[in-house]
Amino acid sequence: METSVVRQTLAVLHPVGIIDNKAVELYNYINNVNEYTIVVPDADVLSCVCGTNDNNLKLIENHLGTPVFTRGNELSVDTDDSSVRQEFQYIIDRIVDEINDGSRNTGDIIASVLNIERRADVEQTSILVPGALRKIYPRTQNQADYIMSMRRHDMVFCYGAAGSGKTFLAVAEALRLLLSRQKSKMIISRPVVEAGESLGFLPGDLQDKLNPYLRPFYDAMEMIIPRETVKRLVESGAIEIAPLAYMRGRTLNNSVIILDEAQNTTVEQMKMFLTRMGEGAKVFVAGDITQTDLPKRVQSGLVHAANLLSSIKEIGMNRLTAEDVVRNPLVKKIVKAYENEQNESE
Repeated sequence: METSVVRQTLAVLHPVGIIDNKAVELYNYINNVNEYTIVVPDADVLSCVCGTNDNNLKLIENHLGTPVFTRGNELSVDTDDSSVRQEFQYIIDRIVDEINDGSRNTGDIIASVLNIERRADVEQTSILVPGALRKIYPRTQNQADYIMSMRRHDMVFCYGAAGSGKTFLAVAEALRLLLSRQKSKMIISRPVVEAGESLGFLPGDLQDKLNPYLRPFYDAMEMIIPRETVKRLVESGAIEIAPLAYMRGRTLNNSVIILDEAQNTTVEQMKMFLTRMGEGAKVFVAGDITQTDLPKRVQSGLVHAANLLSSIKEIGMNRLTAEDVVRNPLVKKIVKAYENEQNESE
């Protein structure tokens, strides 16, 4: 009931017709006039919305700036601000819709709903890989923009902080394209450069020697689809994992191709890689320009390409920052500390 209606009601009840504001406030408090309530009939869905120890509700409260109450199967906020009410309704509706669609990783859902502008719908920016262990949601607006860029462009560059999701999201989108049969092959590569120390002789055959460099790809894929599926796709050749040096001379058609750790390519290597793109191919290039392991005075192919190709509108350029880091919260603080030190030295 709106305050104006309360006043009319009290005016009828009050013989003189003079209403004290304190009386209105007291009536509002007693009768929860400002309360806005949403009913969630399904108890399991309500439990998912609230989260463990109501952690999800706490995130929603921080976002709205007002407490969220639960009574039985109801969620409510005590405010007469129409914009807050609309936002509350939108948040709960989006979360319930995703849960009803089968998603249960509500932490990711809520981070996605709260941090992404409404113009980028959760459904449009999430990644659903056929046969996946879970649906992938962007947790920040920059991540959502990155996913949309991969959908819109055939070639996308993404550079940013460690742990910001640039490789993981590229792998997820590539798997979606492969397993939905939009592309016939997925090829993932990275330059074989040791990170500041020599590993010496590595035993085993070629695959054994390359495995330490390519392990991050397997880790990412096994977080998205079952390990048995990864093994089957690799054995059948649908997924090919290869060092950058093996890409020379090839033309890759109807494939989705990922180049990771691109900051460790030389200018010549980057040119060679980009020109492998054939008909119907998509290319995703990811790297962190702050962690280059190239010899001194050797220019990074990622930095060079980002500057050289930025004016080509058909190529997507995306940057992720420390705010987009989704690993342990301590990683975000570490990345910010290094970024601050670099900014101070410039």
